[in-house]
Amino acid sequence: MATFLISTINPVDGRVVKFRYDSSSSRLVDADSGVSVVPLQAGVPDGTKATHSSSAGMAAKVSPSVLKISLGLSCNYSCSYCSQRFVPHADSSNPDDVEGFIEQLKVALTTPPQRIEFWGGEPFVYWKTLKPLAEGLRQHYPAAQFNVITNGSLLDAEKNEWLDRLGFSVGLSHDGPGYHARGMDPLDDTEKHAAIMDLYRRLHPQGRISVNAMIHAGNPSRAAVQAWLQERFGQNVPIGEGAFIDPYDEGGLASSLKTPAEHVAFRQRAFAELRAGLASNFAVASRKIMGFVDSLRNARPATALGQKCGMDRADNLAVDLHGNVLTCQNVSASAVAPNGELHKIGHLSDLASASLRTATHWSQREHCTQCPVLQLCQGSCMFLQEPLWEAACDNAYSDNVVFLAAAIEFLTGCIPFYIDGDFHPDQSDRKDIFGQLQGESATASKPVMHPTRVIPIFPAPLGSNESAVDA
Repeated sequence: MATFLISTINPVDGRVVKFRYDSSSSRLVDADSGVSVVPLQAGVPDGTKATHSSSAGMAAKVSPSVLKISLGLSCNYSCSYCSQRFVPHADSSNPDDVEGFIEQLKVALTTPPQRIEFWGGEPFVYWKTLKPLAEGLRQHYPAAQFNVITNGSLLDAEKNEWLDRLGFSVGLSHDGPGYHARGMDPLDDTEKHAAIMDLYRRLHPQGRISVNAMIHAGNPSRAAVQAWLQERFGQNVPIGEGAFIDPYDEGGLASSLKTPAEHVAFRQRAFAELRAGLASNFAVASRKIMGFVDSLRNARPATALGQKCGMDRADNLAVDLHGNVLTCQNVSASAVAPNGELHKIGHLSDLASASLRTATHWSQREHCTQCPVLQLCQGSCMFLQEPLWEAACDNAYSDNVVFLAAAIEFLTGCIPFYIDGDFHPDQSDRKDIFGQLQGESATASKPVMHPTRVIPIFPAPLGSNESAVDA
């Protein structure tokens, strides 16, 4: 059990109000009265409803509801924080692999997948393979949802028509003003810009396209990203992804938050932008905030919580065109995980024997079991270890504690500023969320500043349209 005392301030009258939160049973109660902030949903037994499969044991793979197909890791761009940048490439996929792969799927899959995702590298580097593969799978799985993520630089009229006709949903990778971390912006090229906008106009009315942005130390403002993308795609541009990056190598570490001051500055900025309504196009914001509210309504126990990527689930499957079962779509069959195990964890011919030896479930990490944002974070990347995982954990905490604070303000009208309780000893500096106590005692009886001074940092109620103040 991990319990926390969350001190909040009422921005209207400056009163300090305290709540007790149990991250293992998803209960948030008034510290004085013991009354739950969110009534338990009718018909839900207290603490027993599981909304995710319990996966601490990393169950064997079964016929998937989500099938992720890795075409290979080649890409025509080189993002500085890319999770695949230094992953060894396995044997390349080619059109000759398609027929045999589909035959393997037909034997291995006992039920049709609900969703099929096509992954690179850059998937359209593999156009000659992607085209017959998707057409063959559409014939065999006509009801499956098709998804692809692309940097958009290789799109043209033919590919756009094809994506539309086959019913694809598309994520366009673009970081707005932070695109310099990826390379040359395809929107600066006349032909590429025209192709991207043509696809956007085709799919946007059907809700089948988003612009996917990543947040990192060099691109920390969701408000700046949203404004940049709105200027080019329109006010209602849907923004996917949107979380702070996980670092997979030195490039990712360089793009991570490093000092306590950097973490505090990011949290202040991110929370101000949320409250001012300047990050409302980011799907991650509503998903995280309302997901936390739902965890309280359903009293979701931590034992029912899976990893954030979903790849610990038995019915989420990543494979390459040679039939190799992989840890996830961002690795190859020849790559080795940080713990020394091969990322090839099995084969389509024997799914039941696929074993996720490459990963560590959050329930096996002390830092996760003693963390107040567990229900929002869901354990960061499951195969990272040591310094890379520690940096990913730090990034994820600063990102998710902002959504936790926004959710609590949404529910109570009070702004969290201090969290005390069962933190891992290495993470006691996380308690002062927005750096307002400046060395006060751990009782967090009051902020150092007069309560009215909270207002310039957090200038508007959650969801309003007033301008945020940069931290």
